[in-house]
Amino acid sequence: MGEKVVAGRFDLSDRQLYRDKLRRCLTGLERLLAQKRFDRPQNLMGLEIELNLTGGDGMPKMLNAQVLERIASRDFQTELAMFNLEVNIAPHRLGGRVFDRLAEELRTSLAYADRKAGELDAGIVMIGILPTLDRDDLISSNLSDADRYALLNEQIVAARGEDFVLDIDGVERLSCTSKSIAPEAACTSVQLHLQVTPGRFADVWNAAQAVAAAQIAVGANSPFLFGRELWRESRPPLFQQSTDTRPPELQAQGVRPRTWFGERWISSARDLFEENLRFFPALLPICDEEDPLEVLDAGGVPKLAELVLHNGTIYRWNRPVYGIADGVPHLRVENRVLPAGPTITDVIANAAFYYGLVRALAEEPRPVWTRLPFEAAAANFDAACKHGIDARLQWPRRGRYGGLTRVDAVSLVRDELLPLAETGLDAWGVEPADRDLYLGVIEERCRRRANGASWQAATFHRALESGLSRQAALAATTRRYSRLMHLGDPVHTWPVGLPEPVPLG
Repeated sequence: MGEKVVAGRFDLSDRQLYRDKLRRCLTGLERLLAQKRFDRPQNLMGLEIELNLTGGDGMPKMLNAQVLERIASRDFQTELAMFNLEVNIAPHRLGGRVFDRLAEELRTSLAYADRKAGELDAGIVMIGILPTLDRDDLISSNLSDADRYALLNEQIVAARGEDFVLDIDGVERLSCTSKSIAPEAACTSVQLHLQVTPGRFADVWNAAQAVAAAQIAVGANSPFLFGRELWRESRPPLFQQSTDTRPPELQAQGVRPRTWFGERWISSARDLFEENLRFFPALLPICDEEDPLEVLDAGGVPKLAELVLHNGTIYRWNRPVYGIADGVPHLRVENRVLPAGPTITDVIANAAFYYGLVRALAEEPRPVWTRLPFEAAAANFDAACKHGIDARLQWPRRGRYGGLTRVDAVSLVRDELLPLAETGLDAWGVEPADRDLYLGVIEERCRRRANGASWQAATFHRALESGLSRQAALAATTRRYSRLMHLGDPVHTWPVGLPEPVPLG
């Protein structure tokens, strides 16, 4: 949600003016692409993690402003709700022992943040959806105290014109309504950035879309919402429904949702920015004073502020990003697929798997997206979200005859995707020790069929069997998760269940 915007109400001319500015921005982007003005390859990656604040009882704590005041670091910032924080790690060059360095930076940052939160009897929990969240926690009065969140909520609610319907049918079914976008705050994610040249952008984005299902299958960590056990990765359906500006009539007409997997493979970065203009009305029609074409005519680099802001209100799972660093424009693929957690080792393992895999797939002579229909990639994504580590996916058959076959996600990852990820990390110049350590975590999850979601669900059911009420079992599972998360051993090694009898709740 991160753009810092401040504005009053919009009048009728604002949207037309904004639409015109968006078209000028797109023309400016096209000119930058044609003039080859973009930064050369630097193998740069970046990482953002959204976090939760909880008390010792495992319940959410609405204290992000107070905790941030104590942390006093620009690396940490607010997120949508008062129980959310986000940590941003500075860009790193892929290569060498980059993943060990990232892990150490995250351990230092999160340990410091957790100590500061402890001064307010709170703590940091890194998890896809906090199991103890209740509907009463996710209301508009608990949105963070920042203009951009209130304004975004106001505009999405106005565009929809009625309550948001949350209806997720998984292990159990959740059906309820919300008057605001606040339920989206339940989704805490990891965002992986990769800077790419325009010529490589389409191949990297297509590769990222193709493997999104595999990422979810091995990394799922969000099985609960509002006391219900739903999909193994419940963030995607929750995110789509809680930000859905379409009333049922527009959904029936096939209007695209703002949280979107997409509908086709692309041939250039322009495809995605152009689709965002063509399909999605502006939510925040705030115009910058800059005329991007005049800046280009003068030999400068335009901010493309309207394009960047509009792009930030369309929640693709792999999002195109335009940015400027040291006066030079660049493009990034922002991978938004993964939930936060469970541990720093798990987060870095997920990152190593992703960066290695997209590098290898983007350079294949016969790319996977030429053999995998886009509809199959989208269906794979849904299957992985529903079933997690036990998902079955469609994938191109090896050998001369081609076609698709259906395969267990763990077999696909272990037999085909992990060797590709290894090749990709070698191509980045990552040290074998880093490569083997973190890809080994993914391999062990596959071998044991265990990830954050499977651990949470199994531990919750053990707690129920011990006689706890549903609410007490969710709280006990959350407390145990938090303890093991801070100890830091990867989730596939976690013992299922609670360590000792817990008083009945």
